[in-house]
Amino acid sequence: MSLRYHAICLILLSLCLPNLVIADPARDRLETQRFFKRLFPQLQLQDYAEGVYAIDPIARDSWLAIEEFPPYEPALEAGEKLFKQPFKDGHSYADCLPNQGIAITQLYPLWDAIKGEVVTLEKALNDCRILHKEAPLPYQKGAIANILAYMAYNSRGKKINIQIPADDPRALAAYEQGKAFYYARRGQLNFSCASCHNQNAGKKIRSEVLSPVLGHTSHWPVYRLFWGEMGTLHRRFNDCFELLRMPLLPAQSFELSNLEYFLSIMNNGIALNGPSTRK
Repeated sequence: MSLRYHAICLILLSLCLPNLVIADPARDRLETQRFFKRLFPQLQLQDYAEGVYAIDPIARDSWLAIEEFPPYEPALEAGEKLFKQPFKDGHSYADCLPNQGIAITQLYPLWDAIKGEVVTLEKALNDCRILHKEAPLPYQKGAIANILAYMAYNSRGKKINIQIPADDPRALAAYEQGKAFYYARRGQLNFSCASCHNQNAGKKIRSEVLSPVLGHTSHWPVYRLFWGEMGTLHRRFNDCFELLRMPLLPAQSFELSNLEYFLSIMNNGIALNGPSTRK
């Protein structure tokens, strides 16, 4: 069903049921942060940008050693070159993006009222390419991950600041769909995202410590040692789905973009530290 359908349902329900509790993203975020403050009282909000390394001191030592000579450095150089390289018509990514694409990663994903959908930074880059008659880039790795690495590096220290326009109920519907996806159980293991990253954060599954949801969108793209290369957040989503033994979803699909929207709003206020390295 379309975003428009769900937005209309929200409006009709609010009119018919005056006492209906409408979604409150600010309250959701505050409750999430309070939950983790109780769970990990030693951590400050910004500490969560380090992901699982904020709560796993043994893995943290290895991670800090890797970050001294980070494997994503070649991606930064390649990404800068690709970002600044003009298209065949003479335009570039800077012509499509706010502030010419510099220090804007913290603003994505954003709600596009004209398109009526959540637009991730990857989607914005490919929309720019299509506008200037260039072939879109594959979404999960390769050139687009390198460009994102360069843009993330230029946004380091900027606090995630994702907005839900108050005058467009479709945006709230997209947030709610992302939230519902996060908490829904699925796959042969009947797990949800929250099963690992809320309810069991800090516990071990086999030899791995489960990371808290806070910070999940602060450090992308990453050089993942398991991949041996750079990859995007949506690629990582599908890695999780594979572990849950559920069908994979296309990167930049409606479901994954809304999931990223929800997660990013939960992480508002955390400063970016991407690109990064992960296991």
